[in-house]
Amino acid sequence: MTHYNPNIELTVADMELIEDALRQSKRRLSMPEGPEADAPIAGRTIREIDELLGRLHNQKVFFRPSKTPYVSG
Repeated sequence: MTHYNPNIELTVADMELIEDALRQSKRRLSMPEGPEADAPIAGRTIREIDELLGRLHNQKVFFRPSKTPYVSG
């Protein structure tokens, strides 16, 4: 039986490529010219893509200076 490798090694460029591909797929599924028969499937897939993009976003570590006071904006 197969199992997942818990030590996945991806670079920042790999993550950007994955995010871009997911956004492109979401954009294609969201087009109004799409077939109406696939609307429930497309809606579920768009929601799954959104959730995955959210999980990928939550994995990021954003830079925040530690020596100086942080001023947003």
